[in-house]
Amino acid sequence: MSGDFESVALVDVSRHFGRRRAVSHVSMTARAGEIVGLLGPNGAGKSTLLNLLATLAAPTSGSIRFGDRESRGSMPALRRRIGLLAHELHLYPELTARQNLAFFAQLYGIDGTARVNSALEDAGLAERADEEVAGFSRGMRQRIALERALLHDPRLVLLDEPFTGLDDRAGTRISERLRRLAAAGAIVILATHDLDLAAGLVSRIVVIRDGRVASDEPATAELRARYRSVIGTRT
Repeated sequence: MSGDFESVALVDVSRHFGRRRAVSHVSMTARAGEIVGLLGPNGAGKSTLLNLLATLAAPTSGSIRFGDRESRGSMPALRRRIGLLAHELHLYPELTARQNLAFFAQLYGIDGTARVNSALEDAGLAERADEEVAGFSRGMRQRIALERALLHDPRLVLLDEPFTGLDDRAGTRISERLRRLAAAGAIVILATHDLDLAAGLVSRIVVIRDGRVASDEPATAELRARYRSVIGTRT
């Protein structure tokens, strides 16, 4: 597929906002089939890294490589292969779940009916497809927003705090969806504070502290203890 890639890499990337360094000299690589957890305290630079990977911001220095290509000069083709679930869900509350998905499918240039029906099934909301999103719980809205970000079958899936405000059942359902995506060959990168869910989900952890990579290693069952030892604070 045009614009496709099997890996994404940050190569000595820094991003400055005036004199403030949001991220500094970050290098990391994520590959197809991986679920990478970006962990770190508030203000560490996790959201900035997601915006850089989503090509919504450009690095002040360093480069971002999607397969064998740099992001500069390849934006339209790359963005067709990226799906982003931001902390703000960007749904229209006055529209139904079906109407929200159909609207975004049209923006993506997708023949919507079959794809929307499939997305509703994946979200577990087919029976409530024609209800307004305004009446949905946070977990239901989160699942619809995730499927909206996946309508175009992205290679790179980026998620900013996808478990915020969710109960255990909703969190488990989203975790299962992410596992299926990775098994199908997606690159999944998520920023999360939920170390319990991350411990059973991510294959690698990248700990960000003060805008720098403090650790990049395989995830283990002792994720919370490892995170605490790297950050040096209680969680």
